[in-house]
Amino acid sequence: MDIENSKAQMKKGILEYCILHIISRGEAYTSDILEEMKAARLIVVEGTMYPLLSRLKNDGLLSYNWVESKSGPPRKYYQLTEEGRKFMEELQVTWKELVESVEQLTLKTTNKHA
Repeated sequence: MDIENSKAQMKKGILEYCILHIISRGEAYTSDILEEMKAARLIVVEGTMYPLLSRLKNDGLLSYNWVESKSGPPRKYYQLTEEGRKFMEELQVTWKELVESVEQLTLKTTNKHA
């Protein structure tokens, strides 16, 4: 079994929630999202981020504004739509329930088969 693949799959499952949560705090530029993910040790490459942002936008969860830049081409800043905010809030409830369930299972110190 490939442990790196298993670890990557675990992280992949929470990317949407993490990205939506970052954007929920205010408009976000892609490189800012990537930096924040990296700081949290959730390394995401641009080749993963851009298609995911496009899918979230196409699903009606995000919108964006073009903002002129003094140091290059205009930048696309993402924000949550109302539908995106509701979606993120539902994911937040599910995440909290999942954390509680996993902690309940993994923090037990007794061994029934000892």
